[in-house]
Amino acid sequence: MLNLIRIGTRESQLAVWQANQVREQLLQKGLKAELVFIKSEGDTDTKTPLYEMGVQGIFTRSLDIALLNKQIDIAVHSMKDVPTQLPQGIIQAAVLKRGPVNDLLVFKTPLKQLYKDDYIAHIATSSIRRKAQWLHWFPAHQIHNLRGNINTRLKKLNNETWDAAIFAQAGLERIDLRPENSIELPWMLPAPAQGAIMIVCREDDKYIFEHCQPCNDPDTALCTKIERDFLRTLLGGCSTPISALAIIVNDSVIFTGNILSVDGSEKVETEKGSLIVNAINLGTDAALELYSNGGAHIAENVRHAARL
Repeated sequence: MLNLIRIGTRESQLAVWQANQVREQLLQKGLKAELVFIKSEGDTDTKTPLYEMGVQGIFTRSLDIALLNKQIDIAVHSMKDVPTQLPQGIIQAAVLKRGPVNDLLVFKTPLKQLYKDDYIAHIATSSIRRKAQWLHWFPAHQIHNLRGNINTRLKKLNNETWDAAIFAQAGLERIDLRPENSIELPWMLPAPAQGAIMIVCREDDKYIFEHCQPCNDPDTALCTKIERDFLRTLLGGCSTPISALAIIVNDSVIFTGNILSVDGSEKVETEKGSLIVNAINLGTDAALELYSNGGAHIAENVRHAARL
């Protein structure tokens, strides 16, 4: 029997907070656990836009390697950072109960001014999804690259002349850094699995897998699976403006997903519902429907631009 579960995590404040949530749940089950800190490429390169790094899993690869090398027993990730195809030998062990899913606008310029029709606002984000959705509503605005962990991005926003920046609500609120001058953006559809935390382990480690199961929230696991199926079916990644959200209402799942051109000028959206018992393929079905209704054209243009 394993005496101590080694939890791999990145070193950012948010990553450590997430890993500690897992550690506390394991401790409540009578297990011993400790954090093991692993650096990732996504943390050490804070200048290159995420979609220009050319790979998926930029924030998870170092942890995956440590896991396969048996330096750690589990890894904890922001689920939206995890590629839809896990590395060979690694499986999903649990998904924690989901937090807030919305994006937030942290603003320095008063909103009344920022939203004026003739005002050209300067908005910061490294997310191509957020960029595309913002430009869909405000095509004249200027988008600036903003990389780094939450603390770094907040500091950069304060030091630059930008009007505002976009963050994930869950990230800011989990570490008590949400500024007063911020608003939720319910019209901005989130990234697939935004607000969810995933635990992964080695496929052959049945002991660890079984001991992670009490951490799993079935509703969150189902909704994030649907969203990630949608993303995978559309062959999307960090370089594709794809958004998705599945929510459970009574005994049904309501799914909304979209894909936009990088400049926000084109958008195709789909909404589908299903009883929970029949929802296992909802994300895939929604993606195929969107693909045949104009999404294929946008997806191909995005992929073509990424190859240039």
